[in-house]
Amino acid sequence: MFTAAIVYTASFAIAIGVAAAATPLIVRLAQRLGALHGPQERHMHSVPTPRIGGIAVYLAFAVALFAVLGYALGQRYGAVSDHIEEVHQLVGLLFGSLLILGVGIWDDLMEMRPRNKLIAQVLVALVSMLYGFVIPGVTNPFNHNPNTNWIDFPPWVGVPLTLLWYVGMMNAINFIDGLDGLLSGFTAISSLFMFWIFFLHGDAVVAIVVLALGGAAIGFLPYNFNPARIFLGDAGSLFIGYVFATVSIIGTSKTAIAISLIVPLVILALPVLDTAAVIVRRSMTGKALTEADRGHFHHTLVLRYGLSVRQAVLLIYALCVVLGTLALYVSGGLTHVFRHVN
Repeated sequence: MFTAAIVYTASFAIAIGVAAAATPLIVRLAQRLGALHGPQERHMHSVPTPRIGGIAVYLAFAVALFAVLGYALGQRYGAVSDHIEEVHQLVGLLFGSLLILGVGIWDDLMEMRPRNKLIAQVLVALVSMLYGFVIPGVTNPFNHNPNTNWIDFPPWVGVPLTLLWYVGMMNAINFIDGLDGLLSGFTAISSLFMFWIFFLHGDAVVAIVVLALGGAAIGFLPYNFNPARIFLGDAGSLFIGYVFATVSIIGTSKTAIAISLIVPLVILALPVLDTAAVIVRRSMTGKALTEADRGHFHHTLVLRYGLSVRQAVLLIYALCVVLGTLALYVSGGLTHVFRHVN
C-alpha cells in the first residue's frame, strides 16, 4: 500500500511539474511559429494567443507514465514481461495519443477541413482498435446466472460502437473548449474523480493513467486560466478526449468494463449533453454540424446570463464536482449489483 501511494503521488507530481515547466517553452515556440489563435466567433478572447498548449499536456502525461509505470508494474506483478497485456495497452494508449496529438497540431497550424479532421479521427480510432481497444460487450444485471450474464458483441456491433465512442468523445471534449481554463480545469476535476473510482475498483494501471492526465491539466491550468496565455488547441482537446475514451474501455475485467463505460458518461455528462444539443440545434436551423457558433452551454452563461468568463468557468467546475460525486455514487451502486450478479 505504501509503494502504491508513492507511485500515485509520483505520477501526479511529475505530471504537474513537467506541465508547469514545459508550458512557458511551448508559449515561446508557438510565438516563433506564429501558431496563434486570433479572435474568432467560437472563442471569447480579444488578442492573438498561442494555441498548441496540448503539446505541453501530452509531454507531462507521457513523461509521468514512463517514469512510474514500469516501476509500478514490476512492484505489483513481478517482472513486467510477465504482464504483456498491460504493457501492450499502455503502448497502444501512448501511441494512439501521439497520433491524435499530431492530428490536432496539424489542425492548429494548418486549419484542416472538418471532413479531413473527421477522417483522421476515424483512422486513429481504427489503429487503437488494433491494440484491442474495442468495447467487447455488456453485463446483463437482470441475469443472475454468472455463466450467462455477459453479452458479447459481435464485431459488426462492437467495432462501430467503439468507433462512435471514440469520435463522439473526442468531439464532445473539443466542443467544450470555448472559455479560458474551462477544458483544463474540467479535465483535472474529471480525472481526479476517475482516479478515485478506478482506484476503489482495483484498476491500478488505469488509475495511474488518469491521475497523470489530471496532474498534467493542473500544471497547465495557471497558464490557461482567464486571461489565458495559451490555449490547449485541438492538439489538447482531441488528445484529452482520446484518453478519456480509451481508459473507459481498458478495464481489467468484465465488471470493470461495465462500470468504466457508464461512469465516464456521468462524469462527462456536460460535454456529452452539450454536444447532443449542438447536433439538434444545428440540424434544426440547417447549419453544418462542423460550423462554429456561440450556442454552447458555456457561451450561454456568458452571453445570455451575463456571467464573466471566470464566473462561468467556476460554475462549470462546480457542476463537474457534482457530476463526479454522482459518478462515485453510481459506481458504488454498480459494484453492489455486479457482486450480487456474479
